[in-house]
Amino acid sequence: MGIFNKLDKPVFLKEESDVSAYIAKLTDLLPRATSDVREKIEKEIKLASIGDFGEKNIVFELKNSNMPMYVLRDIHLQHEDLSAQIDFIIVTRFYTYIVECKNLIGNIEIDSNGNFIRSYEFKGRKIKEGIYSPITQNQRHMDVLKRIQKDNQGNILTKLLSDKVFESSYRSIVVLANPKTILNAKFTKKEVKEKVIRADQLIKYIKTVNSQSKSAPSSDKDLKELAETLLNRHNSDQTDYTKKYEEIIGDIQVSDPVPLKTVALEPPKPFDNDKLISDLKAFRLKRSREENIKPYYIYNDAQMMDLVSKMPDSKEEMLSVAGFGHAKVNKYGEAILEILSKYVG
Repeated sequence: MGIFNKLDKPVFLKEESDVSAYIAKLTDLLPRATSDVREKIEKEIKLASIGDFGEKNIVFELKNSNMPMYVLRDIHLQHEDLSAQIDFIIVTRFYTYIVECKNLIGNIEIDSNGNFIRSYEFKGRKIKEGIYSPITQNQRHMDVLKRIQKDNQGNILTKLLSDKVFESSYRSIVVLANPKTILNAKFTKKEVKEKVIRADQLIKYIKTVNSQSKSAPSSDKDLKELAETLLNRHNSDQTDYTKKYEEIIGDIQVSDPVPLKTVALEPPKPFDNDKLISDLKAFRLKRSREENIKPYYIYNDAQMMDLVSKMPDSKEEMLSVAGFGHAKVNKYGEAILEILSKYVG
């Protein structure tokens, strides 16, 4: 380690999340909303607040780590028709960690095949359901970042070296931010188990992995340059997801606003994931045959599961789904939204 290194604590180059501003705008709209619109806005606030609360738990852990690192929160990357929203990028002297934060209600089991199964109680009923693997989701984020870095290289040799450097320098982690969540991964493979940790284990995990590195530690200068380079690749999502509610509400003025009720942090009403996925696959196959193209050109399985995870209810929201740029949304958006609408409510 360089004798001139002075960094001895975390530095946040980007701490704020777009979610906080989104929640604030939704809250401002509530007093003017009619009952049916209020219910939708309150659901949006509830889901956004759950995610934001989980990320703040990670911020707390990082700030109290006393480790030299640079931290970027809520980084949005765009590469051609691909996008990735990364919850945290943590740049340390040995590795750069790409973190996917999950603040899930209920307990999580990872079976021997790497499938994620969530169990929880809802209105007296015990619910057990499969969820899209956050490991796969975060790997997609890693792939987008790797492609961006590779395309920025000048020639074929440096492009080839870029892949090797990336694989040896970056680590993917899924962090379960809900302290009440019980993780059962005793039957899963070691390489899967090691990528999923609880928020209170994050700092210990980073220290352990760093201690096993055989590379020389990066200097303060190198750390800062890498962190700033990653921050410069951030492409802020300019989509205003509250616009749809503003258009509905318009300029209606409510003389006696209904008192705001407390938004309960309970899980949304479950729906039949298998049936929805079946419908999306059927649509994909039908359109691919009509256009004489491969089904994955319309959307691949990872993009389909991102659709199911985010359940957009407008073309604007669909732009946040992996692989859905303006051209694809304009072409397939209405038909897909019609399928999704059957499973909302």
